[in-house]
Amino acid sequence: MRHIDVHQLADEAKFNSFHLKVLAWCAVIIICDGYDLAVAGVALPLIMQEMGVNAQDAGFMMSSALFGMMVGAIFLGTIADRIGRRPTIAICVALFSVFTAASGLVDDPYAFSVMRFIAGLGIGGVMPNVVAQMTEFSPKRIRATMVTLMFSGYAIGGMLAAVLGKGMLEAYGWQSVFLAAGVPVLLVPFILKSLPETMPYLIRKNRVAELQRVLEKMQPAYRATQGDTFHLPVAGGTKGASVGRLFQNGRGFSTVMFWTIFFMCLFQVYALSSWLTKLMASAGYSLGSALTFTLVLNFGAVVGAIGGGWLADRFQIKRVMVVMYLLAALSIALLGYKVPTPVLYLLVGMAGATTIGTQIVTYAYTGQFYPIDARSTGIGFASGVGRMGAILAPIVIGTLIGMSLPLQTNFLVIAVPAVIAALAAALIRHDCSAGAATAQHSAPLAATAKARA
Repeated sequence: MRHIDVHQLADEAKFNSFHLKVLAWCAVIIICDGYDLAVAGVALPLIMQEMGVNAQDAGFMMSSALFGMMVGAIFLGTIADRIGRRPTIAICVALFSVFTAASGLVDDPYAFSVMRFIAGLGIGGVMPNVVAQMTEFSPKRIRATMVTLMFSGYAIGGMLAAVLGKGMLEAYGWQSVFLAAGVPVLLVPFILKSLPETMPYLIRKNRVAELQRVLEKMQPAYRATQGDTFHLPVAGGTKGASVGRLFQNGRGFSTVMFWTIFFMCLFQVYALSSWLTKLMASAGYSLGSALTFTLVLNFGAVVGAIGGGWLADRFQIKRVMVVMYLLAALSIALLGYKVPTPVLYLLVGMAGATTIGTQIVTYAYTGQFYPIDARSTGIGFASGVGRMGAILAPIVIGTLIGMSLPLQTNFLVIAVPAVIAALAAALIRHDCSAGAATAQHSAPLAATAKARA
């Protein structure tokens, strides 16, 4: 009888077609997710004009999706550890596709807010699950790079929303870019067929044959035998994950720091995603030019995500995050001042790299920090708490815009949370992370290959 540590197999595997397939599917899902989230900010000036709402009311409309994201991140992030990650991801894709498209079929702010809330359940729920999926199956030496490369799809989705906005908004109306968001629902059957199920779930459900097929694809050096017994390097692996797991083994303080980081970072991300187009339009730029700033913001996010992941695999990921958050504070604060246009584009790109890009690195760090059987729950709760900052951002910035305060004030308010996030990141303790726990625990689970006979 062999005792197989599936986590160790994943850590030591060499990148192959299995990893590429998981990366490709997760990236496609995140691109769709990023589009669905960014599309509202891209269309915001026209939505305000046609529905006759002021800046503060528009802030509440934008926050409806973000409130849904908070609920979705917590609820759908947690149940994935119980019903399986693959069906949970499929449910999320169906939710955000159908109801973002439905947002384009309504003509009043209340119905729009309801549709965006339901879409937000899927948008928020899919994020922690695809991060956990990519983290679980990535080789350890390139894990941060894989997760951030995958999550750069979020910024690509934002770029796609800006590009389609420039081509469709004035010609076909704001509804057109929402209706286009319904296409990804066609991917649901392929997601259910193509994505591998999470290994702890397969072990808990004693689905040994399926687990062995996954392991053979992930690590070709593994050859299944009837007597294999499967282990996970965590304590309590046979029990479903709960929020209490996030505070065990000295992880409590660091969990609160992660929640603080997510709150501050997502405040910045959604302040910029929701209001950058409007702020630039109010500063005298045309709608087309203002959308170009959104494009540059998301292009910077791709560079920041990939570059941050590359740096995180070569230096301590915590230090990389601290530096990136400090650069975010500097670049955003400078956006409110008169500078030459090329410099302004550079600052917007840097802001995207160090806010959206650093958010992606933060997801990667969170996925590495928690034990494998609590990973979706850890990321889901951090993301869910962070959604409180995301919900507040459009409302706070919308209120400031309604008060006709100087442009510098708006951007300073967006910049300050980056300093707080940098401090919280510096305080995270490494001695209670998943890596430390692995050295202390190697808890066997009940699944064995005998069930295959």
